[in-house]
Amino acid sequence: MKPTPMKTKILRKAFLSLTAGFAAALAPSVDRTRFRSHARVATAASLVAAAVISAILALPLRSTGSSAPATQRQVISYGQMQAMTTTIGGAQVLPTTRTVPHWFGSTFDPNNGVTYGYNMVGADPNNCSGTECDVTVTADIIPINVIVDGESFNGSDVVDATLASPVFALNDYGSTPFATVPGAFPDEPFFIRGPGGVLSQNDAGNQLQLQDATMRAQFNKTGSSSYHLRLNPVVHDAITIVVPRSQGLVGQSPNGVHGALIDYQWWSTRIKNLNGSLGYIDPTHLPIYLTHDVLLVFDFPPSFLILGFHGTDQSLHGNGNQSVQTYVWSSYLSPGGADRPDGGSQWAVADIHILTHEIAEWADDPFNNNFVEPWSTATAAAFYGCSNVLETGDPVVAIGFAMGTNIYFQGPNPDGTQSADGYYHPEDEVFLPWFMRLAPNNISEPTQSPSTNVGRYSLMGDLNLFQSFQEPATGCN
Repeated sequence: MKPTPMKTKILRKAFLSLTAGFAAALAPSVDRTRFRSHARVATAASLVAAAVISAILALPLRSTGSSAPATQRQVISYGQMQAMTTTIGGAQVLPTTRTVPHWFGSTFDPNNGVTYGYNMVGADPNNCSGTECDVTVTADIIPINVIVDGESFNGSDVVDATLASPVFALNDYGSTPFATVPGAFPDEPFFIRGPGGVLSQNDAGNQLQLQDATMRAQFNKTGSSSYHLRLNPVVHDAITIVVPRSQGLVGQSPNGVHGALIDYQWWSTRIKNLNGSLGYIDPTHLPIYLTHDVLLVFDFPPSFLILGFHGTDQSLHGNGNQSVQTYVWSSYLSPGGADRPDGGSQWAVADIHILTHEIAEWADDPFNNNFVEPWSTATAAAFYGCSNVLETGDPVVAIGFAMGTNIYFQGPNPDGTQSADGYYHPEDEVFLPWFMRLAPNNISEPTQSPSTNVGRYSLMGDLNLFQSFQEPATGCN
């Protein structure tokens, strides 16, 4: 697979495909043919101009304040899920473009002899000094309260939980109590909770936000380095969206948790309209549209489920000073939706997992046009096929670790089982050397244990037990 032109890139990302049985169960509620063409990659570019979807593994989840009996909702079994993906979008920037602070770099890939250029958020770690290395981006948190079929899924209910999470709160990333281990992968149980250990050891004792810790580790800027990429959260009033019956319905996981299933095109248009209508939206900020247990679908009956994306809107006006608005939409996940009880399969796919995925990809690929030598993995990310994008969360989809203290939504699942464990669950993120087939990051972040290939290719390092991340990316075509 060769890199495609920036303006026409069509990429694979993580959605979930429902089986025909579940699709048939939902068929009476909507028009079967209305959205059929949306699932075709060839026509996807017409759905959202200059937007990229960065979605990862998820199941329908619980709403807060549900009023409808669970018996009225279609149960989706875990065995009915099959992962599939697609993505679109991208925007080019000039030195005069008004957008988030960013830098341009290039790296030679010795495997194929190609030099790849890329934009990333923050200061150039290779050329900044002193205070200019410390960049803060305002994150406008915009809660969205969603009403579907009489049930409320309120983004305002998860604002406090998000602010207290590693996304914005400070934590010590020297170690983690738990991390994903393979289990019986690829058979159940897979991606289960295992022991933790040393994480970003040279930042031990430093109080950092998650994305700051990730970028510092990626560019050998740990310890006493003045290099930082910080997010300053500003919370705005909640916005209520009532979803018409033709555009949404409610599903239920085996543990009894509910989630809103909403048409992708309809929802993404709402987000784009908010980008253009909210007076406080600023291209130098990062708007984060925050929902609770909301999933998107391409068609009804559903073929794919989407829990988050990061995107770009490019202005056509400005006389050489056009703006590019980057943004993120993500759902906070209630325990017991995707994550099985007692640290079972998908244990880390909960709370802020999706949001950390999207923010990390926004930071390393803010304008959705960073291309690399095609890669693939033998992990759960295998469903991406052969990808040529520098999206740091995709290779390690659903692999994560525990961090911080989570006091929100920690009760039992509706069926009495227990998935919540008192922690937040960030996703692991791969580093630039993995994509560029370079020697691993070994200056400030060596592996936790000696190895023949000393260094790390992801934030978790040795804690990520999959062989795919103990060596550079594997090529494909």
